[in-house]
Amino acid sequence: MARATGDTAPLETRRERLLAVVVERALKVFDEPRVLASGRTSNVFIDVKAGLCRGADLALACSVIADSVADLGIDFDAVGGLTMGADQFSYGVALHLGDDREWFVVRKQPKGRGTNQLVEGAQLGPSTRVLLVDDAVTTGGSIQKAYAAVAATGARIVAAVTLVDRGEVASAFFAERSVPYLPVFTYADLAIEPVRP
Repeated sequence: MARATGDTAPLETRRERLLAVVVERALKVFDEPRVLASGRTSNVFIDVKAGLCRGADLALACSVIADSVADLGIDFDAVGGLTMGADQFSYGVALHLGDDREWFVVRKQPKGRGTNQLVEGAQLGPSTRVLLVDDAVTTGGSIQKAYAAVAATGARIVAAVTLVDRGEVASAFFAERSVPYLPVFTYADLAIEPVRP
């Protein structure tokens, strides 16, 4: 797998820098519980979009994701997941690699006009090896929806990556399907309580 040029620091060094960014800029602790996308409530919110809104921080995250997968010998043709949590990583990982890797996004529902597709961007099919990505996972609903949409195209999901996993549901989901699941950070890395199913 070809790697793009850029930050040449070792992966573990970049991962440590990324953790500092996530803790400083994305980890929010509120006095009152907030409702998460999963429907659960928590005083802790991981706002990945705000945390990685600077180009350099997003580039760092995409390099860590791409190189973590490469270090395990996992190769893929297309990268994507459910909009909006996956969008920045879909584009960023493809850009980071700078080769013929393609990106895609899975809509929450077909838009009802034009091509009326659920999956936009790369054309997925039986010969496509897919890397699923997401920003933050609690119970895994979004990444599981993306998995189902991609699997319906006939594409083969070779791995799934999330920047932060706040629980343990997604790891069980992917283990049952023999798909490597690679959260960059877990609740333990962020020193927060896991969200229980």
